[in-house]
Amino acid sequence: MQTYDILIKNGMILTLDPRLTVIENGVIAIKGDTIAHIGTGMNASLSATKIIDAHGGIILPGLVNGHTHAAMTLFRGLADDLPLMEWLTGYIFPAESRMDADFVHTGSLLACAEMILSGTTTFCDMYLFEDEVAKAAKQSGMRSLVGEVLYDFPSPNYGPIEKGFEYTRRLIQKWENDPLVSIAVEAHALYTCSPDLLKTCHAMAIKHGVPLVIHVAETLTELAEIQAKYGKKPFEHLESLGILGPHIIADHCVHLDDSEIERMIRHRVNVITNPESNMKLASGIAPITRLIAGGLTVGLGTDGCASNNNLDMLLEMDTAAKLQKIALMDPTALDAVTVLKMATCEGAKALGFGNVTGSLEIGKKADIIIVDTRKPHLTPLYNPYSHLVYSAGGADVSHSIINGRLVMEDRRLLTLNLEDILFRARGKAVLVNQWLSGG
Repeated sequence: MQTYDILIKNGMILTLDPRLTVIENGVIAIKGDTIAHIGTGMNASLSATKIIDAHGGIILPGLVNGHTHAAMTLFRGLADDLPLMEWLTGYIFPAESRMDADFVHTGSLLACAEMILSGTTTFCDMYLFEDEVAKAAKQSGMRSLVGEVLYDFPSPNYGPIEKGFEYTRRLIQKWENDPLVSIAVEAHALYTCSPDLLKTCHAMAIKHGVPLVIHVAETLTELAEIQAKYGKKPFEHLESLGILGPHIIADHCVHLDDSEIERMIRHRVNVITNPESNMKLASGIAPITRLIAGGLTVGLGTDGCASNNNLDMLLEMDTAAKLQKIALMDPTALDAVTVLKMATCEGAKALGFGNVTGSLEIGKKADIIIVDTRKPHLTPLYNPYSHLVYSAGGADVSHSIINGRLVMEDRRLLTLNLEDILFRARGKAVLVNQWLSGG
């Protein structure tokens, strides 16, 4: 008899493997941090230290949030319903200029709690004081790809850009080979980063074998600015600098013409789309179906809580699918299976984690969630993919396992003290109000 550490039984398994295998009355066994067995039904040869009954629910890979600014949970609802640049320059940038490491740590813990409670097991973050984000992710047990935002003006964390490069190198060295935390080089955007800065970021990413994350083609204002400054479109500008390649993770990618899409396909750029943020800020609708049809790897992200205002990937899937349908006036566009892949296996692949997570396969890391379907809005169940994309919400996730560790059981966080985090977050909100009122 084989004894495992954790065994999940009595659920419908959506593996999201290349064959999209679905297993009724499925069983998954975990040994250490790894999926060791996937099958149908319990039998006498299966035993485990911990047995979890899925109660007929859906067992699937943990969700991958491909683009966040985690600590911006502390700016949620701060300045809604404003144009992007007014929102940034009038509220977000002034508040960020007053932040410190503890502020970011608190906001990141709040984000990790919210993500675990809504089914996310892996996230990619771009922000300030990113070592604090890495620490929060590690403390919560989440898998993460994080990087310090780099731009031309001084940062409240590192100061001048030369110190930003040094900070990023230290991050790479500090977290090298960590089982949960990975580091990326992260240039903010083409309109905040000079060509020299972008080339230095690219060289650093290539040297250390890590991704280069950047916001690209998010707004029409950005396109006009890049065209006026460099006489090129965003991806054309990156290509002229010799930067494009499969190590690039491009966030947003809303405004793209045929030549830009062909350029992305030629260089195998990875894309993270953020539909709710793009809707809220009226940035536009990304041509996701065309990018996928062109063979690009496209993941899904929420963006930060100041422009969404939540980190719920189940809700993001619903929005992503419906937005493409209305944009194309085609009810078949971006079907439920495709959008769930964006939030799992394709998202993991986009972040460089495709061999580690994103699907339930023997030998992969055990990043698994259970969706409790014993709810009025999830009954009856005809199609599990449709249910997850169009009916389920984050509050329907009952259990979460990351890297073989149970981090949420029956909606109770096991790695974080939620009450303490909420108390600290409320205290930081008082500071934000003081900052913006001139205090």
